[in-house]
Amino acid sequence: MASYCGATASTGSGGVASSSHCCSISRLISSNCRSNHLLFTTAAGFRKRQFYVRSEAKPELKDAVTVKQGDASGIEKSKSNAEAVARRIKYHAEFTPSFSPEGFDLPKAYYATAQSIRDSLISNWNATYEMYERMNTKQAYYLSMEFLQGRALLNAIGNLELTGAYGKALTKLGHKLEDVVSQEPDAALGNGGLGRLASCFLDSLATLNYPVWGYGLRYKYGLFKQLITKEGQEEVAETWLEMGNPWEIVRNDISYPVKFYGKVVTGSDGKRRWIGGEDIVAVANDVPIPGYKTKTTINLRLWDTKVPPADFDLAAFNSGDHTKACESQANAEKICYILYPGDDSLEGKTLRLKQQYTLCSASLQDIITRFEKRSGENVTWKEFPEKVAVQMNDTHPTLCIPELMRILMDVKGISWKEAWDITQRTVAYTNHTVLPEALEKWSLELMQKLLPRHVEIIEMIDEELVNGIVSKFGKSDLELLEKKLNAMRILENVELPASIAELFIKPEETSAIDTSEVAKVSNKDSVVDEEDESVESNEEEEAELQPVPIPPKLVRMANLCVVGGHVVNGVAEIHSEIVKQDVFNDFYKFWPDKFQNKTNGVTPRRWISYCNPDLSKIITKWTGGDDWVLNTEKLAELRKFADNEDLQSEWRAAKRINKLKVASFLKEKTGYAVSPDAMFDIQVKRIHEYKRQLLNILGIVYRYKMMKEMTATERKEKFTPRVCIFGGKAFATYAQAKRIVKLITDVGVTVNNDPDIGDLLKVVFVPDYNVSVAELLIPASELSQHISTAGMEASGTSNMKFSMNGCILIGTLDGANVEIREEVGEDNFFLFGARAHEIAGLRKERAEGKFVPDPRFEEVKEYVRSGVFGSYDYDELIGSLEGNEGFGRGDYFLVGKDFPSYIECQEKVDEAYRDQKRWTRMSILNSAGSYKFSSDRTIHEYARDIWNIQPLELP
Repeated sequence: MASYCGATASTGSGGVASSSHCCSISRLISSNCRSNHLLFTTAAGFRKRQFYVRSEAKPELKDAVTVKQGDASGIEKSKSNAEAVARRIKYHAEFTPSFSPEGFDLPKAYYATAQSIRDSLISNWNATYEMYERMNTKQAYYLSMEFLQGRALLNAIGNLELTGAYGKALTKLGHKLEDVVSQEPDAALGNGGLGRLASCFLDSLATLNYPVWGYGLRYKYGLFKQLITKEGQEEVAETWLEMGNPWEIVRNDISYPVKFYGKVVTGSDGKRRWIGGEDIVAVANDVPIPGYKTKTTINLRLWDTKVPPADFDLAAFNSGDHTKACESQANAEKICYILYPGDDSLEGKTLRLKQQYTLCSASLQDIITRFEKRSGENVTWKEFPEKVAVQMNDTHPTLCIPELMRILMDVKGISWKEAWDITQRTVAYTNHTVLPEALEKWSLELMQKLLPRHVEIIEMIDEELVNGIVSKFGKSDLELLEKKLNAMRILENVELPASIAELFIKPEETSAIDTSEVAKVSNKDSVVDEEDESVESNEEEEAELQPVPIPPKLVRMANLCVVGGHVVNGVAEIHSEIVKQDVFNDFYKFWPDKFQNKTNGVTPRRWISYCNPDLSKIITKWTGGDDWVLNTEKLAELRKFADNEDLQSEWRAAKRINKLKVASFLKEKTGYAVSPDAMFDIQVKRIHEYKRQLLNILGIVYRYKMMKEMTATERKEKFTPRVCIFGGKAFATYAQAKRIVKLITDVGVTVNNDPDIGDLLKVVFVPDYNVSVAELLIPASELSQHISTAGMEASGTSNMKFSMNGCILIGTLDGANVEIREEVGEDNFFLFGARAHEIAGLRKERAEGKFVPDPRFEEVKEYVRSGVFGSYDYDELIGSLEGNEGFGRGDYFLVGKDFPSYIECQEKVDEAYRDQKRWTRMSILNSAGSYKFSSDRTIHEYARDIWNIQPLELP
């Protein structure tokens, strides 16, 4: 196996300068996967780069940690030795290529600390990989467009049980651990819950010793960095890679060709081949993911994109046409520039589809290469599903299905029947949404142009599905059959196969009347029409002449996921029922055994132990040990002490410490001073109409309006002091969401500067919300809002994090709220709003003009329109809550319907908070009841029920 230093030395910013040192640390993971010919000959070779160090900068090697190849004992012995850790940090500080040799400031300290930790990770990482290879066990692969990792340093040293040693070592070097940790930028590889869930899963997979890898894309800029200005939200490019990423290792020897465009031809052997077009190369970047209190370290492989050097047009460059010379390089690199590029334009849609295919193609080629390597000389393809499980996180990786089929048939020479059986037994799909716009549909025309061979395969899958539907339902009830085909087909607005289409052709009516007589009558009638033509007939004629718009031909990706996979799972009990009874009801009736529920979870390591150390110490004390971090069932022990005054006193003290941290943070980031004595009321998540930040801010406007109508004494008696905190990003092209952000910030400016109100009410929008901000806000939270329209939030995971940290939720019966309320107790959850089964009827009532809004809701709308919060025109935003139906109107998300229930529930919140003993008891019972929502439990269920994999623990 090749040495690790070869790959590292070529990384530049991420590598270790001394090849001899890095060779001594460990060996290269999967170094044998050097060549691959799944599409065509790999064009990406690489040359090892040597680094030369000036003699005066030469370190004292006796201080370095030296480990024999394949032996981690030196690192193990240094774990509790702060002196040894300090020497390792100093070593990397001296040889870190991204920083000049002078000084040891915080950025350099962070980078050197991270690299020293990476040494430990690589040792365990290689041992993990080698065990997987040796055991040839079944391995799962988790494909996701997002991995919202957050900062890695504190998580890594915590999982490796090195927090104490690193804290002491950095103190010796003149820095505090928390200051060094704060230097790490959040990896901009995700947006919200989808990516954060994927990252929680990786932590649990490593902790539980399951053989699973993650696959994603290495976005250069991620989504965007959010600025809050007088105009509202503004977006700028994220700079998370500006100083390099010390956690990743570029694998220049692991690269795969990816093709776009071109054409499909039939060879002399009768096989279909995809030729020509645009060729790029996907290069692996590996990020080690350590488990907690285990040596198991799994891999997150992120793909970057480039072109072979041969594609650089040197002649064009030398002739002065620099743009043309770099065109192919630019086209390749932009695939991994940003997460979710705007898709209003054809170019944007094309780029998104390229991203999705790159993830699927590169990952599957890598998976297949590893399968073949493990199989040796005798590759038995029917055993592929017994060694490989592929999980598609939402519909973004749907192209895994036709891509796996293409490779098996066109490259490996397997028959359609066998390839389809292998694919269906390998792939599984997690559904994350019931929103129609989020169930992806791609233009068939665009896909035909970009991925012509895949469209052929999708058409064949669709035809097989159509034949299966006809076989199941028969031809006797054509109306039922047509309904089933319309609902279940993968191709939308595409002609049925001829043999099926003819079933629905109605025979033309024939008449016994002589056609010549008909012609005479017809001519006579036409003369009369010319003489007596009316305006009405003219209008009818013109209407008949208007061309009927041709609906676009589309590929329904969610349907393809259901058809091509062996399991479809929802992510909360109520969501999974909606998936079965509504979203995919026809499929559920067709394949009932395919559908499962896997309620989401979050890792208790990051979301209690590391982000809330003060509360963690209390939990450890009262539950009798720290094993709750691995076995969250132990949290239920807190129930026995919920009324204990000593516990309550300690619990409140921990909460106050966290609130003081947040108050300081808000002052620094926003300029607003808030009182730690007020209730901290928080809603942080992606800004979207269905998540109803609008309901929250209108409730605050109502509260403010009521306050302004009272005397100071009345205000103090009526209202509990609150700090209302918002955070989250509105997608750059989502105008209504950006209007909501603008309203929140405008309300904040007015309320926070009103001397009549003072500390009784504050409204703060935290800019650029991310994982690190969440780790600060969630431990300080006292009330958290999860108020989506019932039936529209698949699960949510932030609700779980808040509950774990002793925060009480106000919410609807939506997503995981339902299960959280069951676990923590109905008395410890503030419930309001319509139920999921009522929503369709309420929308129908609205469309029929029968809805009568609450007078308080009408007052609030007019108050916003009055200009009290500034001169911005809110007619578009408030107008969306009015009317009965129509795009952007008719209050589709039922803000007006739930408003009365919401503000009345908020009055109950105020009342409960005044009784601090009662509130603290509720807080303790929320933490105690959150044990179910550990991602460890979720991962055990995936491993058992979907992937059929077993844990493998390093000795």
